[in-house]
Amino acid sequence: MLNAGDTAWVLISAALVMLMTPGLAFFYGGMVRSKSVLNMLMMNFIALAVISVLWAVYGFSLSFGDDAFGGLLGNTDFAGLTSAVGKLAGFATTDTPWPGPDGLPVLAFVMFQLMFAVITPALISGAIADRTKFWSWVVFLVLWGSVVYFPVAHWVFSFDGFIGSGSTGGWIANDLKALDFAGGTAVHINAGAAALALVFILGKRRGWPKDTPRPHNVPFVLLGASLLWFGWYGFNAGSALTAGDLAAVAFTNTTIATAAAVLGWLITEQLKFGKPTTLGAASGAVAGLVAITPACGYVDMWGALVIGVVAGAVCALAVSLKFRFGFDDSLDVVGIHLVGGIIGTVLIGFFSTNSVNAASVGENGLFYGGGVTQLGRQAVAAGAVLAYSFVLTAIIGLLIKYTIGFRISEEAEAAGIDEAEHKETGYDFGGFGGGSAQDGVKPVGVTSAEALERSKA
Repeated sequence: MLNAGDTAWVLISAALVMLMTPGLAFFYGGMVRSKSVLNMLMMNFIALAVISVLWAVYGFSLSFGDDAFGGLLGNTDFAGLTSAVGKLAGFATTDTPWPGPDGLPVLAFVMFQLMFAVITPALISGAIADRTKFWSWVVFLVLWGSVVYFPVAHWVFSFDGFIGSGSTGGWIANDLKALDFAGGTAVHINAGAAALALVFILGKRRGWPKDTPRPHNVPFVLLGASLLWFGWYGFNAGSALTAGDLAAVAFTNTTIATAAAVLGWLITEQLKFGKPTTLGAASGAVAGLVAITPACGYVDMWGALVIGVVAGAVCALAVSLKFRFGFDDSLDVVGIHLVGGIIGTVLIGFFSTNSVNAASVGENGLFYGGGVTQLGRQAVAAGAVLAYSFVLTAIIGLLIKYTIGFRISEEAEAAGIDEAEHKETGYDFGGFGGGSAQDGVKPVGVTSAEALERSKA
């Protein structure tokens, strides 16, 4: 039986998660140089186009189709989404961690999970800002989505019996029984490990670390973080897949953990540098959102509070590791998403409780009367996704590097990647000097070729 309220909630949540990708674009875009902002926005925006097409053609099927490879990958029954039309997912078996007895249109679930698939590779873009060829990035999106994200999504999100009676899913969800409510492993550890692999393959930015670019627009960063926080309610509370108590718990935990992480980051900044920063507040919010993502449906308020504080403080310290170890993670994807994802995933083993989610929490966490069983499961899941993503991403990155090339030239990097890759700039500074298009100054959003033609006219 179809539940209209749950269907509406999942579709609204899908729209909220979609907003996270433009939010991420502003968050990252504000942190790069003014002559790199358009490329950063485009690297995120193009993920919506590329991954959406892949998802419809075969991505959803490989992620959520009936298991065909021993818990590693789904089959192609849903390729083209034809067989998803009119089909309901829901309480197909007694083992399904579905919070209610009613069905959900499979296409609503398809669209909800699509937005997870879009933002995950988009997260990686921040690590390789200022130096990546646009079309090489598009090729990377195709390969990484197909070879890394879709299999990992199957491991983590595909539960036995959810898409149909007797259907089988991935090994982490069903055999290992690790808990991941909304994507700490499949999204954040996955993207963070991939980011770490790519920064080694592409190398450091020109002049880094001696010449570290300053954020060109901090208000953009705070705007992007705010949009991420807003959209994240769809990410986390929407993962309950029903408009009920569990969604409210996830919503509440998301708020508490994120607020606590902002404070944890700012206090750490104050103690380490003597000043709290706006950039730190925005980054702390994202760190808290990342860490609570896998745990939001399994912990109580106190667990969420601790996870948030720990994530804010530890991630604030972790972002400086790139200077110590010499890897140029441009916008701190490793320090926030990889480290934050590991924190949230592992701390489930300490703070999960049946009092919040008796249907899904098999073993209480260590601090709630349980043993180390769940903690071990969480550690195995985090380690497996990290290793798989890092190795496969390295292979994909090397393949692109030694075929079509992955990095722009030094000259293009010095001049600005926006002009080199897109033939446009984000801002028109000509007005400050009284210039115009007729004087050879290019207006905002106008390509160099168009500006040249106008100047001739």
